[in-house]
Order: sequence, then C-alpha cells, then structure tokens
Amino acid sequence: GTYFYTVNRTTLVAFGVGAKYKPGNGFKIIGGHTDSPNLKVKPRSKRSASGCIQLGVECYGGGLWHTWFDRDLGISGRVLVRTKTEDGKETVKQRFVKIDKPLARVSTLCIHLQTAEEQRAFKVNKEEHMTPILGTQPAASVLAAGAKAQLTGSGDDGGADVKEDAWAKEQEPLLMDLLASELGVDKKDIADFELNLFDCQPASLGGIKSEFLNSARLDNQATCFVSSEALAQYVENGGLDNDEDISLIALFDHEEIGSQSAQGAGSPVMAEAVRRISSALTDHPHALDPDVFSSTIRRSFVFSVDQAHAIHPNYSSKHEKNHAPMLNRGVVMKTNQNQRYSTNGVTGFIVRELTRKADITPVQEFVVRNDCPCGSTIGPIISAATGIRTVDAGMPQLSMHSCREVMGVADLTNGLELFTAFFTHFREIDDALEG
Repeated sequence: GTYFYTVNRTTLVAFGVGAKYKPGNGFKIIGGHTDSPNLKVKPRSKRSASGCIQLGVECYGGGLWHTWFDRDLGISGRVLVRTKTEDGKETVKQRFVKIDKPLARVSTLCIHLQTAEEQRAFKVNKEEHMTPILGTQPAASVLAAGAKAQLTGSGDDGGADVKEDAWAKEQEPLLMDLLASELGVDKKDIADFELNLFDCQPASLGGIKSEFLNSARLDNQATCFVSSEALAQYVENGGLDNDEDISLIALFDHEEIGSQSAQGAGSPVMAEAVRRISSALTDHPHALDPDVFSSTIRRSFVFSVDQAHAIHPNYSSKHEKNHAPMLNRGVVMKTNQNQRYSTNGVTGFIVRELTRKADITPVQEFVVRNDCPCGSTIGPIISAATGIRTVDAGMPQLSMHSCREVMGVADLTNGLELFTAFFTHFREIDDALEG
C-alpha cells in the first residue's frame, strides 16, 4: 500500500510498502526540504510610515535580499480560524491561503537620492529597507476614523460592545479584511496566522532554445516535485510488486535555517518514521525487536537531495576546476571530506552504479575550493541522527537563494530518471556490495 502523513503541515513523509517486504528489510529514502528564503510576516504586522501602509516582515533564511526589491509580491500561508460545531463547541481550524496578486512591494531608492558611495554598492539594511508597502493612507479617512472614535468611544463597529482581541489589534486591518474575504470568514474569527510573501511572477521557460526553467524557490521545490513524481511513477508502474523494501520520500521544513526544529531534519521525524513504519509492519507492533530494527537501519539508504551550484560563466573562478557542474548535464553529487556533505566512497559508488545500471545520464561531481567555505544540507544531520548511510546530491542551478532562480530543463528529467532508478535498482546494487 501507499501512505503519507505530515508534521506541522510543513514536513511530508510519503511511502510505499513493497509486496515482498519482511521485518528487518530496508528503507530507500529520498530526503529534501520544503522551505526557501522569503519574507515572513511578523507577529505584529501593522506598520506605517510617511503616509504609506506597510507590513512588518522578518527575513527568513539566507536570501539574496537585494533581489527582492521591485518585485510584485503576493501573500500565502496558513490562517487559524475560529468556528463552531453544530452543538456550539468552539474549534479552531487551519486554513491555507494563497493570494496570487501583487499586494506588496519593496521599492528601491531612486538613483537621484543616492550618494556616490550608495551607487557603488547596494547595501541592504534588512530592518530599515525590507519593509514592503501595501498601500497609502488617505488623510481624510484617517482623520474621520480618528474623530469618530473620539466622539463615540468606538471604532468601526459603531459603538457595539465588542471586546477587541489583543492579537488582532496589532494587525494591519486591510490585511485582515483581505484574509477574511479570501477565506469567506468573518474578520473577528481570525485567531492567528503564519504568512509569507512570495514573487507573483509565474515560472517560465527561458533561453534561446527554451532550455532553462526560470522560477522562484527552485531550491528546493524542484527536488520536492521530482522526488514526488519519482515515487508516484514507481508505484504506478508496478514497482512495489516485486519490492522487498519501503520506498519513501521525506521533505523537511527549516533546512534554510539549520533544520533544528520539531519538523526539521534535525528532529526525530526521520528516525521515528523508520521506527513507526517498521513497528506497524511487524507481527508484534508494540515490541519491535531491537536486532530487527538494527537490520533495517543497516539495509537502508538516504538519498539527500538539495539543489547544487552550477558553474557560472561570469564567475567560473569560484569553482574548483575539476569539479564544476554545468546546467543540463546531469544530477550533481556533492563531496566534502570535512563532512559538510555526507557522501563517502561507498555511498558515492552506489549512486554512480545506479546510473550505469539504468543506462542514464552519469552524475556530475562537486567539491568546493579549498579557499572557499562549504555549505551544508540535511544529509549529515540525518546520517548522524539515524546511522543510515547517506549521499548528498542535487540538480544544478544558478542564482541560488535569489528571488528568481534558474536551472536546466533537462536536469528535471535527469533527476526523475535517477530517483526512479534509485527505487528500482538500489536493492540489487546494495546486495552485491560487500559489507
């Protein structure tokens, strides 16, 4: 069968159980992350300055924040809404919202008001310069509302005896009105929200031969999409019929800020998934044999997938000359001997062998220069927390962490073929590998 569950509705675990699965068999896991750098609305969103209605936001992750200026920004996220059941009991529902309209904008300062030094280097003060504008404050209506409140002792409710929610009082009223309208609820029933700003411009094909995909959040939504498609295709094509393992994808939140949260890769989610699924599929689910579970860990493998750095033709010196992946040339395997990536000789061999066995595009190799710092991702975190063998890889792209990124179209296919080959051929390759 096939199953899925979420944690905090931001981390996804989905899996299929092989028809020949037996307790102690392994898990074939593709891991990725669901989050991307963006602007998140602060708990007290209301802000205004110089006659403009603004929105209090916090920069999430390590974004290239200068690329967020002069973009058309929509709002998405979740809203907690108070409702009542038929018997009058109050409940709070989580509602998702995506307002795909240019509601906000972070505008640059015109060149005429910049000093010569400011023109030479665009320096962003995230607190002072990144506050988006939602609209303008009409002077007449502001004065009228204030006068009405003074004369009647009330606001827009016409003097009705309504206790204003302390949280709602700190939110931008126009934003609350918009959310209520989008969700079809009364504004007073909105109890809280968790909102993000995003670039409204849709994804597009680019390049003279349409060989590029231009889009926001390719890091790491491209992985989420391709890994989900690979699992779905593997199941639909009957892959589970002769499979003795569990085929699973785990897509975590909070990678961009270190993964240390209840739903991040540093949480118990991965280990719990393996244990819970193993327990449910044993004859005695309440007493999983430690030796059987140890066998499961030993026979499992994590394919940690996060977008990779393609070589930039204008900055080619930033790459190590023998490890410079290119767009549209295949998935990239990442290696770092200081364990910023989890790839080692054995796990790297398994991935290379997958491409040979499936006769698909070989992987490219990435090693950071010795004089350059190396990023990291979920691979080392999961490997250290679970003891499961892990490799780090990703599809190559440019402009990582920009508001607008780019990757090769062919690499989506390369990724899909490699991930499908992983579900199909891993057990055969691993069984032939001396322990």
